[in-house]
Amino acid sequence: MATHNAYYIPHKATWPVIGTAGLMTMLAGFANYLNGSSIGPTMMVLGLTIFIVMLAGWFTLQAGESESGMYNTKVGISYRMGMMWFIFSEIMFFAVFFGTLYYTRNLSVSWLGGIGDGPGRSTHDILWPAFEAVWPTNGPGKVGGEFEPMGAWGVPFINTLILLSSGVTCTWAHHGLLAQNRQQLIKGLMATVGLGFLFVCLQAFEYHEAYSDMGLTLGSGIYGSTFFMLTGFHGFHVCVGAIILSVILFRSYKGHFKPENHFAFEAAAWYWHFVDVVWLGLFIFVYMM
Repeated sequence: MATHNAYYIPHKATWPVIGTAGLMTMLAGFANYLNGSSIGPTMMVLGLTIFIVMLAGWFTLQAGESESGMYNTKVGISYRMGMMWFIFSEIMFFAVFFGTLYYTRNLSVSWLGGIGDGPGRSTHDILWPAFEAVWPTNGPGKVGGEFEPMGAWGVPFINTLILLSSGVTCTWAHHGLLAQNRQQLIKGLMATVGLGFLFVCLQAFEYHEAYSDMGLTLGSGIYGSTFFMLTGFHGFHVCVGAIILSVILFRSYKGHFKPENHFAFEAAAWYWHFVDVVWLGLFIFVYMM
């Protein structure tokens, strides 16, 4: 147990070893799958199962330690620092993709279209004199095939309202926790989790419509690849965030978290608000512009 002068350190750490084994099994399975081995998919499923078991076991252990009062203020600070650095790494992750979109749309397409006196002029005249610098584009010679760009005011706008509403319900749940109102906490989390999974379902519907009705696929030139790269990774983060909040909801049902000790809830809320902000950027720069 931690004291004011001592930092809590677990006696043994077996879960990281198990997690490493799961990741290595998944990696080996994926390599076998790429090389046509029939054992590849089985190894990938086995590795994923091991990794999920590790997550459940490790977080169950951490929750038990936290609720039993083993952590002091210094441990809490280390958790907060770790979560802040993790979210910073996620910000940089998406910054790379937004940078890719900016470079593609504002620089490379213009160069290929011969706009200005830069390197694109000779590229345009020699290689693709008929290419026009218009966004969205499926590439010179329409190599990406015919497609219809995704509009902003259908499902994407509804999903924007859903995520903004989920940010409000998450904050409302936090206020309920601080006020020791367990019912408000649980109701707020239920609404947030429900809205999160509703977002994922609507995005799946959007993808189905894009592929089946609009001809918009990963192969639809640079527009298709950047569209699915940005929205797909964000949808994955929404799914992960909704799962995390589901765990927080389960723990809230079990009576966990107090106004003075609830960092697990705070970490999940930080992550969820980060997901909200990223989506606003996506809605503006991917769908509207």
